[in-house]
Amino acid sequence: MSRILIIEDEAAIRRVLKKIISEENDSYQVEEAEDGLIGLDLIKKNDYDLVLCDIKMPKADGVEVLEKTRKLKPETPVVMISGHGDIDTAVQTMRLGAFDYISKPPDLNRLLNTVRNALDRKELVIENKRLKKKVSKNYEMIGKSKAITHIKEIIEKVAPTDARVLITGPNGTGKELVAHWLHEKSERAKSPLIEVNCAAIPSELIESELFGHVKGSFTGANKDRAGKFEAANGGTIFLDEIGDMSLSAQAKVLRALQENKISRVGSDKDIKVNVRVVAATNKNLKKEITEGRFREDLYHRLAVILIQVPALNDRRDDIPLLIDFFTDKISNEQGTVKKEFSTEAIKLLQSYDWTGNVRELRNVVERLIILGEKIVSDKDVRLFASK
Repeated sequence: MSRILIIEDEAAIRRVLKKIISEENDSYQVEEAEDGLIGLDLIKKNDYDLVLCDIKMPKADGVEVLEKTRKLKPETPVVMISGHGDIDTAVQTMRLGAFDYISKPPDLNRLLNTVRNALDRKELVIENKRLKKKVSKNYEMIGKSKAITHIKEIIEKVAPTDARVLITGPNGTGKELVAHWLHEKSERAKSPLIEVNCAAIPSELIESELFGHVKGSFTGANKDRAGKFEAANGGTIFLDEIGDMSLSAQAKVLRALQENKISRVGSDKDIKVNVRVVAATNKNLKKEITEGRFREDLYHRLAVILIQVPALNDRRDDIPLLIDFFTDKISNEQGTVKKEFSTEAIKLLQSYDWTGNVRELRNVVERLIILGEKIVSDKDVRLFASK
């Protein structure tokens, strides 16, 4: 059921609006307020899916109601009701965040279309927020060990800046989680985070993938194509496994960092980009530099802030928390009742050598949830998670 509030000082207009909206859909619950102050009081106390608000009213006019509603309930769409002499003001309210405006006397079709569109928009905003929370939960950093606590502290300090970050650590430790948290806690969070796995892209295609190409620049280039740097403009680009990037691509990345511009493959036209670069690798880049496989100048550009993600064997105290997190997550994904792990089972898992790190632990927990008893025991661990 959609809850709609009409704020209008003319009783006749209120009755007409309520009648039209209520008869359109019996799932609309329509309430009334005779002036702006009463309307604001109702908005503070209740959650409305839509507010229809007159512009000229005693005690508090429509502009004041709109501004305060945007602060109190920013997700609630507000449609302004304008008299003939209020059109200019109505247009100004659009700049202040009003969803739309309708004129008096209200046109039936225009009114109902505006109501439907505003309610659809409210649902979309709620769904986007729900998905954003879901995404954030997928990249939650679990752990209270000294090493993880230290990483979280660094992220809190570094994320609000545009400083470039190099994340190092073995495979499966969660380097991508650090990258996501750096982005989500930054001023760029509303802009895209574009991920590029440099190890998964053939060396002959990496430059096109990163910087784009123009039609005809190579076999198969049938049309102009933007690259990942352009897609990440205003946001963050995460260059995972950057140690596997070709030297020619490294040179172009270096230019992008130095000059904040790139050029597509086959073009000499410069394209300005505003991108924060976060990189990650499981390789020893200083050794790669010595052996001529990685540019030293690029390393120093990337490694303004260094974050070392520890192996799971170096943070065994976090294993019980990780088991609980994965058990909860996997049970929700599979729609099953959450299983418990016995104390003995957890201690046994803590004693194992986790060469595959957190990724391996997650797989083992899923296997135990599927194959183990209602309460996963140390016997289940020995049977199904033998190391």
